[in-house]
Amino acid sequence: YAWDANEEYLFKAMVAFAMRRYSSRSSTQISNVLLCNVTDRVSFWFVVTDSSKNVTTVPGSEVEAAIRMNRNRINSAFLLSDKTLQFLKITSTLSPPVEPSTPVWLIVFGVVLCLIVAGIVFLIVSGIQKHKKKNKESTEGENLEEKVEVTLENGIPCEALDLKTGHVNGVFAADDERFTSL
Repeated sequence: YAWDANEEYLFKAMVAFAMRRYSSRSSTQISNVLLCNVTDRVSFWFVVTDSSKNVTTVPGSEVEAAIRMNRNRINSAFLLSDKTLQFLKITSTLSPPVEPSTPVWLIVFGVVLCLIVAGIVFLIVSGIQKHKKKNKESTEGENLEEKVEVTLENGIPCEALDLKTGHVNGVFAADDERFTSL
């Protein structure tokens, strides 16, 4: 927007307001704020005078403290921010850092805990599936052995060997030792 005499008046009024609020004295008037070297880019310096004392200017430290204390009011009056309205030698008033409602460490802890729980669940489920698959294979193998028990040899049904306990051939089994051993 254009910087004109009305904007200068508003700036002087805001500085006078800041000085009155800071020092709690009502002697500072708009006429006590002097603007010097105003340029087209709205760059200038200003001085605050004190007519109640014999001193012509108010110390710079008092003016800086008053501006710092009321900076948000001055920025609001001009609809500006600390990035657009800059006072040299006066540090900008930064807003406090935003703190999340949940601490960051708690979020990280929750993510890690969820990953661990998901891993444990995965291991348990895969173990159960492997166990079921192994049991299914073993029962299929036993069913095959049971089916092969009766075999035909030369058209005559024969008993299959019991592979687990073995098979005793009755021909060579001697009930009594009639025959000489070989």
